[in-house]
Amino acid sequence: MAKRKTKFMCQECGYESPKWMGKCPGCGQWNKMVEEVESVGSTRRGAFANTGNTTLAAKATPITAIETISEPRVKTDLNELNRVLGGGVVRGSLVLIGGDPGIGKSTLLLQVSYQLAKKAHSVLYISGEESMRQTKLRADRLGVTSDNLLIYSETNLHEISLTIDNSNPDFVIVDSIQTIFHPEVTSAPGSVSQVRECTAELMRIAKTKGIAIFIVGHVTKEGSIAGPRLLEHIVDTVLYFEGERHHTYRILRAVKNRFGSTNEMGIFEMKEAGLEEVANPSEIFLEERSQGASGSTVVASMEGTRPVLVEIQALISPTSFGNPRRMATGIDHNRVSLLMAVLEKRVGLFLANQDAYLKVAGGVKLDEPAIDLAVAVSIASSFRDKPTRASDCIIGEVGLTGEVRRVSRIEQRVQEAAKLGFERIILPENNLGGWTPPKGVELIGVSSVSQALKVSIDG
Repeated sequence: MAKRKTKFMCQECGYESPKWMGKCPGCGQWNKMVEEVESVGSTRRGAFANTGNTTLAAKATPITAIETISEPRVKTDLNELNRVLGGGVVRGSLVLIGGDPGIGKSTLLLQVSYQLAKKAHSVLYISGEESMRQTKLRADRLGVTSDNLLIYSETNLHEISLTIDNSNPDFVIVDSIQTIFHPEVTSAPGSVSQVRECTAELMRIAKTKGIAIFIVGHVTKEGSIAGPRLLEHIVDTVLYFEGERHHTYRILRAVKNRFGSTNEMGIFEMKEAGLEEVANPSEIFLEERSQGASGSTVVASMEGTRPVLVEIQALISPTSFGNPRRMATGIDHNRVSLLMAVLEKRVGLFLANQDAYLKVAGGVKLDEPAIDLAVAVSIASSFRDKPTRASDCIIGEVGLTGEVRRVSRIEQRVQEAAKLGFERIILPENNLGGWTPPKGVELIGVSSVSQALKVSIDG
């Protein structure tokens, strides 16, 4: 009898070691090494075997000799989801959706399954967390009923593969990948080996059969997809479903998309009958804005291909401690520290003894440089306790020398601000030429932070 071989694998990054270690050399995490039994055969080879296309695998083909078939994308009834996916669902794609527990991932996919089934597409919904009756109860609450929607409760990947072969659906939903196990892999479901091999097998099914597969992935307490980092590299599209469970609004964000632009964002509202898309999120983010309050500015930020107007709030207050606090929600903490240093050095604001608290209203995360000027104006407005005009929208990137640099897609940003009734747009001076602004909007070009503060606060 052959001796059983074991190995220790990190459950965070997938690092393998012949012996146990307290700290993983790969990711530096403690107590993440778990003992696993090595399989006799190569499960990775089995996952990609029998692809049904041995001629292409055995012979390399010139790219000019490969025939392409332009297949239209399959659109759902949710335009927000279609835009995040790049225009619709691509056949043969593998889409990973991650999010916190209870955020609405299963609700969204069940609604999408029903919308696709209504369009005469066969959809197989595989639930590894609920029984078929439990899934039916949730479907009844959402009003989901169609003969083209098939429900299957199973966690064995071999049985799932046979069911896909027998039913031959157009779309497959797997909820969730952490509950599915490969029978040839000896580790427990949800481990690095299981998640990796199950995802590779689902990728093989999607590519060889032309079936679009959606898989749900759990997230860790840090907010990243649980399992190996390789998981996000295998799939075609990675979507994050964000939001607070105590609030009704949800944000669907694309962080990877082989068939469309990244950083696209879709806004949904959770209601009793399920998720409903929000057509104009800028109105939602600005509807509760206080009038005449210091430290509040509005910026037109680009989320993928869509301009979104959001409110940036700042609170600057004296501190009684040696080290002032710097806290930011929705903005990078390092960016706030950089902009406060620019205000101290180039404008003369003494902020070394001030606590700074910044927040993006609505729970949106902003990471583009065009928000720099609005953040700087918010900090200065709160420090001087002078409000900005409610009809101002501020756009621009700030350099370390205090200059205001040009930003991209300025025309789309200004049009979105004009549509919501903003009368003045403070923007970089280099962005003024080469395009026609909408009527009724005053454009004020600035070249430095000092000039922007005179216009927005002192003017």
